[in-house]
Amino acid sequence: MSGNKNFLVSGGGTGGHIFPALSIANEIKRRMPDANILFVGAEGRMEMEKVPAAGYEIKGLPITGFDRKRLWRNVKVLYMLWQSMRKARAILDEFKPSIAIGVGGFASGPMLKAAQKRGIPTLLQEQNSFAGVTNKLLAEKAQCICVAYEGMEKFFPAGKTVLTGNPVRRNLLECDKTQQEARAQLGLAPDKKTILIVGGSLGARTVNESVIAGLKQIAEDPDVQVLWQSGKYYDEQCRKALEESGAKNVLQTAFVANMDLAYRAADLVVSRAGASSISELQLLGKPSILVPSPNVAEDHQTKNAMALVNKKAALMVRDTEAMEKLTPSMLSTVKDESLLAILAQNVKGMALADSAEKIVDKVFEVIGLESNEQSV
Repeated sequence: MSGNKNFLVSGGGTGGHIFPALSIANEIKRRMPDANILFVGAEGRMEMEKVPAAGYEIKGLPITGFDRKRLWRNVKVLYMLWQSMRKARAILDEFKPSIAIGVGGFASGPMLKAAQKRGIPTLLQEQNSFAGVTNKLLAEKAQCICVAYEGMEKFFPAGKTVLTGNPVRRNLLECDKTQQEARAQLGLAPDKKTILIVGGSLGARTVNESVIAGLKQIAEDPDVQVLWQSGKYYDEQCRKALEESGAKNVLQTAFVANMDLAYRAADLVVSRAGASSISELQLLGKPSILVPSPNVAEDHQTKNAMALVNKKAALMVRDTEAMEKLTPSMLSTVKDESLLAILAQNVKGMALADSAEKIVDKVFEVIGLESNEQSV
């Protein structure tokens, strides 16, 4: 088993890539406490802080995404890609992984491509309902592709594609508070209908601007309260707007530390449509209004959202219509008990549990680690 202890995990860029990567690493460590796990991310991206904070070593590649609007800038991008490939090969020489696991994001492309050229087994984790360019390019030589949505064989070889779901933060599933207790602990009224608005750790401009535009309407509805996570980039702007509005039924914060409590407190969640957010909503059975970000590759958030909308498992408000439609939609939806029940039942029905465990099962299978060798 000595050859099976080095695991390389590559990817990042957003929490949607980082949280699943950490969940996979934690599950490997749970089974094999003496495993050596090395992360490879993109220099300057959030994984360079989040991964060490979780207790893992990380190396950065000088890589960034292609500029699809200003093509002339990609000369520099190509040079950074060449540098990243050189550094990726050096990392493989030093670390000698038994497998390279790619979770998407800038760094996973050169890192897994280098691994494949060396004959090192690779496993991909595709979080979205519309496969990313990097994973599509890597799929042919990968040993396994773990996906979160049905029908992904249209992007990947069917014989290698396994439906596992997306890993989510384990603590979200372990909240032991009632809805009223969670609200009280967060400083909310225990018995009011509650809307949770989240735009990610950095915030979502359109969502925040739509809430600001709707503060007067929210303030005039005494039966509803809002927990508004604005993100650190928009904290000052949103706090000032809330003070000026005089709305007493809105609690605004840059960051929600206890997301398990926030989800438990909420009757309705307003969110972007990133893969990790959707997986959380599914596993927790939370009704939602999704506002897909238009600023992502291949518009995959809209495709993620539509995968739920088509099963009556979520509502969607387009980014371009949010200023006009978001506030009235969320205020009417949170009071519609029958609609909330339908959304909750259908989104829960899409959940795929134990995703990290299923992915690590495949990791161990690829490198030939028998089940009786796994530490549990």
